Amino acid sequence: MVDSCHITEKLTSELDLLERHILMLKITKSNQPIGIIRLSELLGMPKHKVRYSLRLLEQAGLIEPSSEGAKVTERYEAWMEDTDAYLTELVERISSVKDAIPRT
Repeated sequence: MVDSCHITEKLTSELDLLERHILMLKITKSNQPIGIIRLSELLGMPKHKVRYSLRLLEQAGLIEPSSEGAKVTERYEAWMEDTDAYLTELVERISSVKDAIPRT
């Protein structure tokens, strides 16, 4: 495989982050309220990454802190549905871009 260029590396990085946020939201919803340590254990990722994602998800209005831990907000369901639709469109676009690549 050819080394990735900066353009594809950025896309992969953003996709990794989105995947982490979706998983974090799902686990938070099914275990709420949940603290950083427990979330870190369930996700198998370092606490600093969990803390960073929680901060971003809170800024987006998808989770809210409580004294017992994080909880999803009323925006969770709509966001998941919108994200599903967005990813479906993205898959179609990626397929179209892939089809545009010349084959030798």
